[in-house]
Amino acid sequence: MAHTNGSTYTNFSSLNGHPGLSDEGLRSRRGDSHLKPEFPHHIDEDALSSGRSTPLPQDAPPSMKSIHQAKKQKRRKLFPTVDYEERVSHFDPQSKHHDFRGFFALFWVGLFIMVLTTGARNIKETGRVFRTSIFSLFTDDIQGLAVSDLLMVASTSLTLPLHKMWRARSFGVGWGNGGYICQYILQFVWLTMWIYWPFARGWVWTHQVFFTLHTLVLLMKMHSYAFYNGHLCETEKKLHQLDKNTLSTESKSDTALREVLAYELTSPTGLTQYPRNLTWSNYLDYLLCPTLCYEIEYPRTPRVRWNIVAEKAAAVFGCVFLLTLTSEEFIAPVMRDATARLQEQHTILDALLVLGESINSLLFPFMVSFLLVFLVIFEYVLGAFAEITRFADRRFYSDWWNSCNWLEFSREWNIPVHHWFKRHVYGASREHVSRTVATFITFLISSILHELVLFCLVKKVRGYGFVCQMLQLPIVMFQSLPWLSRQRTLLNCFFWISMILGLSTNCALYVLF
Repeated sequence: MAHTNGSTYTNFSSLNGHPGLSDEGLRSRRGDSHLKPEFPHHIDEDALSSGRSTPLPQDAPPSMKSIHQAKKQKRRKLFPTVDYEERVSHFDPQSKHHDFRGFFALFWVGLFIMVLTTGARNIKETGRVFRTSIFSLFTDDIQGLAVSDLLMVASTSLTLPLHKMWRARSFGVGWGNGGYICQYILQFVWLTMWIYWPFARGWVWTHQVFFTLHTLVLLMKMHSYAFYNGHLCETEKKLHQLDKNTLSTESKSDTALREVLAYELTSPTGLTQYPRNLTWSNYLDYLLCPTLCYEIEYPRTPRVRWNIVAEKAAAVFGCVFLLTLTSEEFIAPVMRDATARLQEQHTILDALLVLGESINSLLFPFMVSFLLVFLVIFEYVLGAFAEITRFADRRFYSDWWNSCNWLEFSREWNIPVHHWFKRHVYGASREHVSRTVATFITFLISSILHELVLFCLVKKVRGYGFVCQMLQLPIVMFQSLPWLSRQRTLLNCFFWISMILGLSTNCALYVLF
């Protein structure tokens, strides 16, 4: 995977939360240029206090001195890290990207005109402003959905006490000698149970899609929290092992290793360090923050602007209304008509003709729906949670509309998910396989998760979406050819055509066949 703007990743091997944390493995890393720590030229032996805590006693163990010294240093960490900083989104009024805000306003004006013309047509044809078949779905068993969602969120909290147990090595089991395996099993059982729950409740498709998406978000959060803290647990263990050195003078390699490990346990600002982050307040804050990658600490804004929260909340309801209206007026009627017509066809050619006409009728509605989904999730929902939690890094997307291939789109359309895959799938795979294989594994898992969402939506296992997403890899390889990669305008046009055509085609295939 290529480098993501605004984020710096480092490769990792034996210190990635898995067993195999050895002196030789860590020391060999110091020869790698991408992991070489930026050591200070001199260390002030008297400066043992961070300025925010009580100074250490003179007889403090070397590991504690290293952690206090690490608070003052800036270097790369061994675990693949996301660099969070205070940034605004592209469409934020404070953004420097003002050159296309007129088109943004035009988009909303066009949607307003669509609402007016649709309402006028409905009044003429039915005597009512809007159809209500999809709107009525939102109130179906809404209390059951809310209680189930709350219980699902609460069930993720099991990760914290389990980690504390592994850190204490209860029953002789730590993170590196079985804890991470238990975490994999827990996540699999947890995912299976909550994916099955909507089917057991018999929920309508709107509830099921929301619940499934939230399930996957919480799964990613659980995984990141468990495996990053597992990595820190093994790092702390290695640091304390250095304290057992009985030599009167510590070797230079051990001193350098101690500084690397101490910095790894410390937050970027030096305000806290592992294991002080293992608290319920820290875990709850992480659940609410609009990110999927756990860090001990995140950059924060000075205060919550409740007027911005209100604006984004209102925008969420507005986008949901427009999405429902688009589905009600322009997607559902097309699919009902196509389903009825398909049952009357007796030849493959006639069936393909119905499919083609359906795809053609769905092109514009799905383009509008796609843009609305993008806005409601990445600009308004995540923006609202960022404002509530004072989460300063609002860069949830980049200029994906300028993408020239699907690899660029995967990096820029959904940056939180891209960070998670880069850190926990691609990065973990890269330790054992080549870059090409790691990329394939990343796309494979992403395709499986997308197909899972589609299965919950249409209750069919067809694999159309899975195949389309996996086909992106050979397409990207072809588009990377030197003579073609320079044609950026042509490639961007191809991206938009394939995006719009792919969405409507998949919808028609899943519903009709």
